Amino acid sequence: MEAGSVVLIAVNQQDVASTNQADILRELDRWESLPPVEDHPAYAFKHLRMIYLPDGLLFEDHLERRWHDATGEPVSEIIFPSRHVAASGQASLTLHPIGVPHLPLGEHGQYGGYGGSPPPPSTRLAPWWKLLLKRAAMDRRVDGFDVSLEVTHHGPSVSVPCLFIEVGSTEATWGHRGAADVLAHIIRDGLLNETESGWDSTLHEGQIVLVTLGGGHYAPRANQLASLDGVWLGHMLATYALPFIKGEDGVVGGTWKQSILGALASTKKAFPGGELVCSMDKKAFRGWQRQAIRDLLASENVPLLTTRQIKERLGLS
Repeated sequence: MEAGSVVLIAVNQQDVASTNQADILRELDRWESLPPVEDHPAYAFKHLRMIYLPDGLLFEDHLERRWHDATGEPVSEIIFPSRHVAASGQASLTLHPIGVPHLPLGEHGQYGGYGGSPPPPSTRLAPWWKLLLKRAAMDRRVDGFDVSLEVTHHGPSVSVPCLFIEVGSTEATWGHRGAADVLAHIIRDGLLNETESGWDSTLHEGQIVLVTLGGGHYAPRANQLASLDGVWLGHMLATYALPFIKGEDGVVGGTWKQSILGALASTKKAFPGGELVCSMDKKAFRGWQRQAIRDLLASENVPLLTTRQIKERLGLS
């Protein structure tokens, strides 16, 4: 973390899942009220800052730059406590990075973000995922809640590492205080406890940093692999975020390549000194698509590893 920088927690005032997490955080420690930032309530505790935004988070672009312009403080990272929406209605606790790297370059996404390079993923994704798995299993208040990572999706557009931490999936559970308490404690412990902190380029140099390719929205491959000690997690690209077009001449087009290269570049930026690797859901692609992905990764010198190969590198099999 850059000397003098702060971690910003961005809260949506219109979202009870967001405000519950934030309010519990402010109950756990003595947060100081700050002068309003952009006319919005703001708070401070140690190197942490919090801002209550008026309506939504997905389009709050360049929030790190705006905070710096208003306060003079550089922002090293942003955490977005939020609600999660799913048609299934299943109660859930989720984590995910953001971005829409598969959209045409510069295109504004329906739910925020711009096509091309996504924001850097928070290096806390894997450590917090491990914490979430452990704590949710032990806390009766969240019995019946699914826990899952989600793939990279939606906005806003920022230039610093970030993640969303969410309570889902309908109005029936967005206001669940027990769920918010579980997530608020993960945020607090993850930001204040050195043993749960993010990436250290000296301490963690050479460790595996995983980008997953293919599969559904709830990232089953990442759920499994990121639970392993020694695995860090970057972007996760669902099959829909890897659009292929095969021309009549056999030329492979579409924005799949842009999507992968953007995910790799921003993950590498977040994890200096890490060993960037990919893992692919083979069943999600046709043979020619798999080969195109293999060729691209080979040209980028990024290993494409199976689950077994990753476990072997970790000494687990």
